[in-house]
Amino acid sequence: MMDARDPLLHPDSFQDLNPACILAVVESALGISCSNLCRSYNSYINRVFEIADTLGDGMVVKFYRPGRWSGRALQDEHDLLLELAAEEIPVLAPLPLVDGQTLGKAGKIHFAVFPKKGGRLIDEFNDDLWSAVGRLLGRMHMVGARRMPQDRIRMHPAQSTAAQVDFIYRCGLLPSDLQSAYVRTTRQLIQSIQPLFEHVEMIRIHGDCHSGNLIHRPGESLYVLDFDDMAVGPPIQDLWMLLPGAPEESLVELDLFVEGYETFRQFDRAGLRLIEPLRAMRFIHYHAWCAHQVVEDGETALIPDFGTRSYWQRELEDLEDQRQRIAKGSFLVDGSKTIF
Repeated sequence: MMDARDPLLHPDSFQDLNPACILAVVESALGISCSNLCRSYNSYINRVFEIADTLGDGMVVKFYRPGRWSGRALQDEHDLLLELAAEEIPVLAPLPLVDGQTLGKAGKIHFAVFPKKGGRLIDEFNDDLWSAVGRLLGRMHMVGARRMPQDRIRMHPAQSTAAQVDFIYRCGLLPSDLQSAYVRTTRQLIQSIQPLFEHVEMIRIHGDCHSGNLIHRPGESLYVLDFDDMAVGPPIQDLWMLLPGAPEESLVELDLFVEGYETFRQFDRAGLRLIEPLRAMRFIHYHAWCAHQVVEDGETALIPDFGTRSYWQRELEDLEDQRQRIAKGSFLVDGSKTIF
């Protein structure tokens, strides 16, 4: 154990996170000795490293980007993971530190240590996997519905989406000649979909549940990874990004999913009408997410032409197309238009 006053234990920024610092922080936090392994993982927001103790047991340490989440918001993520793990739902919960907490702080940077588990990404879902995903999300949502978090984003057009539009407008990355068109299009979109969110159940959800955040471990089951974007939102948010197409084109997959989901929790079929509005909200969320990277880091490696006039023009066209699709309402679940 190193002395708590050691400068290695007090990084001020991501630039200070060299291997010596990373290993010193983990050794002090867990009260263990680490090997020399310190392998960086790809991560756009946080800094994530694979490490191991001297017995060879692998771990992953995540240093959270300063200023992106509050301490309470990070604790919300950990609380949900610990609740899910207590119910034997396959997630990777953070390891306890020597002080009994799971969220540590090194200098100005919050961090957590997780067990390392390998697995394979799912290239294609078969019938059994769709049912398994349904059961998994049904169990997750059963736990997520038990209580509300302290400081997590509320996935609602008048709240999260409106705030993201405001950030995009103010951040200085939107070309001046497209500002009015972007604000007009996004406001029209928000106004048109907001009524669909009235009386919708809002619970703790994963928030970014796409196939890249699911792994399959041979002999075990599906694991859900990366709860960074945990939010309060409609349960359908954790399904729609997994579908192979629009809801009306995914009837077989939806039937299998719902059958599995309802093993543990009733599925609200009316929530299907939120899929296309949530897709539009995702467009805006991604614009704001990229803009944050530019504002915070001065660059983004995600999209080569992000911030150019042609980029914003394409995005405006996509938003307008999506708004028109929503207006047609072919996916609605009301009476004669039900897709089940």
